Amino acid sequence: MTEGVAALEVRDVHFAYSGVKALAGCSFSIAERSATAIIGPNGAGKSTLIEVIAGGLAPLAGSVVIGGTDVSGLGRLRVARRGLVRSFQISRQLVRLPVIENMLLVAPKQSGESIFGALFGRRRWRAEEEALRARARELLESVGLTGTDAMLAGTLSGGQRRLLDIALALMAEPKVLLLDEPSAGVAPHMTARIAELLTGLPAMGIAVVVVSHDMEFVAAMTDDVIAIARGQAICRGSLDEVKSSPEVLASYLGG
Repeated sequence: MTEGVAALEVRDVHFAYSGVKALAGCSFSIAERSATAIIGPNGAGKSTLIEVIAGGLAPLAGSVVIGGTDVSGLGRLRVARRGLVRSFQISRQLVRLPVIENMLLVAPKQSGESIFGALFGRRRWRAEEEALRARARELLESVGLTGTDAMLAGTLSGGQRRLLDIALALMAEPKVLLLDEPSAGVAPHMTARIAELLTGLPAMGIAVVVVSHDMEFVAAMTDDVIAIARGQAICRGSLDEVKSSPEVLASYLGG
């Protein structure tokens, strides 16, 4: 872990559904410019953890901190505006819009979004849109989607839509990128491509957090793995270290 303010901190977070504990004092931190995987058996609390981190659920106790700022329970949009962007297990692009339009929709701080900007800053807005289109094409090329600008998002293959998920997330200029099962339902060659892309993001100043059941994918992406069980972070280390932990083995075997 690097020194200084962490990109993301989960501090003693608790959450329950109708009295049933899903998170029971979960705590960990994610360094800036890092790549981390979160693993755990079914029912460990991973899905709830993702929702709490992303702002979809407010913790009953504890806090979520991004870059030193408490964002607990602010809601997905406000959390995203503070730098944490989430990609879903099931792609949620607007399938009837072209790829390039999907990209433009997620770009932050657009002048044309305001009534004043749209009415009185038309020249500035048009120049800004052209710059955003250029940025979108650059990102699409960087993830391997060159030439897909005019294609409807719904016509892309499953693997291509995963790549588009990453491009969309990068268009939103995240400080922390949270991905839920990015390799699910993807062909092996595309899985390797996604792992390669994510491995390169920390060098761009992005902290990457991936929740995954795919151990081969995790091994290709990072040597920083957090194991979750019973709503807590129970072990952290390389994948081999985590897999050999007695507590992790007991959790997966139901002990």
